[in-house]
Amino acid sequence: MARLESLQFDNSFARLSDAFHTRISPTPLYRPHLACFNHTAAELIELDPAEAHRAEFVDYFNGARILPGADPLAAIYAGHQFGHFVPQLGDGRAVLLGEVRTSQGKRWELQLKGSGQTPYSRSADGRAVLRSTIREYLCSEAMHGLNIPTTRALCIIGSEEEVYRESLESGAMLLRMAPSHLRFGNFELFYYRNQYDELRQLADYAIDHLFPEIADAPNRYLELFREVSRRTAELISRWQLVGFAHGVMNTDNMSLLGLTIDYGPFGFLDSYDPSFICNHSDHTGRYAFAAQPMIARWNVSRLGQALLPLFEGSNKEAAEHANETLSEFMPHFDRHYSAGLAKKLGLTSSDTNDDQLVQSLLKQMQESGCDFTNLFRTLSDLQLDNPNADGPLRDQFIDRDGFDQWTINYRKRLHAEGSRDELRKQSMDRVNPKYILRNYLAQSAIERAEQGDYSEVDRLMSLLRDPFSEQAEMSEYAALPPDWANTIEVSCSS
Repeated sequence: MARLESLQFDNSFARLSDAFHTRISPTPLYRPHLACFNHTAAELIELDPAEAHRAEFVDYFNGARILPGADPLAAIYAGHQFGHFVPQLGDGRAVLLGEVRTSQGKRWELQLKGSGQTPYSRSADGRAVLRSTIREYLCSEAMHGLNIPTTRALCIIGSEEEVYRESLESGAMLLRMAPSHLRFGNFELFYYRNQYDELRQLADYAIDHLFPEIADAPNRYLELFREVSRRTAELISRWQLVGFAHGVMNTDNMSLLGLTIDYGPFGFLDSYDPSFICNHSDHTGRYAFAAQPMIARWNVSRLGQALLPLFEGSNKEAAEHANETLSEFMPHFDRHYSAGLAKKLGLTSSDTNDDQLVQSLLKQMQESGCDFTNLFRTLSDLQLDNPNADGPLRDQFIDRDGFDQWTINYRKRLHAEGSRDELRKQSMDRVNPKYILRNYLAQSAIERAEQGDYSEVDRLMSLLRDPFSEQAEMSEYAALPPDWANTIEVSCSS
């Protein structure tokens, strides 16, 4: 395991020209301290967890000192925000320290969020607050525990610096990790500027460093588009299957690698409501839960447009190739989503009536306000030949007779494929989590942390790493939200 000073940096993105970034050092926070440390993220870069106890750790990850071999910079990009194109965005409160290369040949970019102003800062401060930093720290680990592609977080640096949002809050920094932080917006920037040489350089960089398996493809830029589209469709299907709403699906928040990135006003469904809007700033519901697949497709189409000058053939042929690839998005999403729903119901085979079975259940869940996570988790307790034991399930529905009829059809389906209770429960419990990061859990941890007590953050991190296990001593964290949870509002400042 490495010491801080012996991390092996190989800064490939920094070797691109100044058209892609601006070199800038982080601005240290006032009176910093190590608030939280994620040992599982440290393992990814082969960093000895004992290094977190050194005074130098805070210096390096507060920006007071630069790690040997790092090459700090802020990236520039554009993006469509709430459907409107913004010609220049960029890392306005983040600095990419550099890329660590592990002994296994893997690369991890280390990015400090909340690290001060950059040339791309729009709100002037360039800072993050403890509240939003804790939310990302927890949710990125929660998503990893749910087997959903995501950025990771190494640590939180707290401080006595005051940052103004709706009110004065404590400033903080998050060390975020990802194989790459490239976004759709990186490509949009050069497309709309008609800088096609830079567009090609960026696409070549992405292929060579992130998608080497398509480097020799006949039409490599089209294959890049197809691969990103495929990954994005799979990512969104995974979101829908666990009831996760991102809240700000702008193209500058869409990862080229199909990672969940930029955690702001996210939220997990409590009661099942397809129209759920987790972002208090989303007044039109553009990014409502049920809208996420189509918004993702729209975002992918923006990437396709940005890459259009690189596709082979005439303009007409290039557009046809792009549209053909884009047409694969929803079928790819549907396949993964349908397969995931079947697993959530414990089905091991496919049937033409499965979609009707699923939609009937979801409709009843919506009408009854069933808790999305708890309903699917307890559904694994259904006994195939003992309807009299359905009480705990039945009581979650208003229309109990309607649920009874649904279980008749469900049991017929299970009997048809020879389902066995014990095996089905095991398989369902592997895909239906017991625990999710409900907003009220995050809020409770934040309120304690703002008083200097980070123990609840650490406790949630431990819980969310293993969300599918029962963890009897933590059962209270699977409870329905308390009434006060309805007053929590998260917005683009979260």
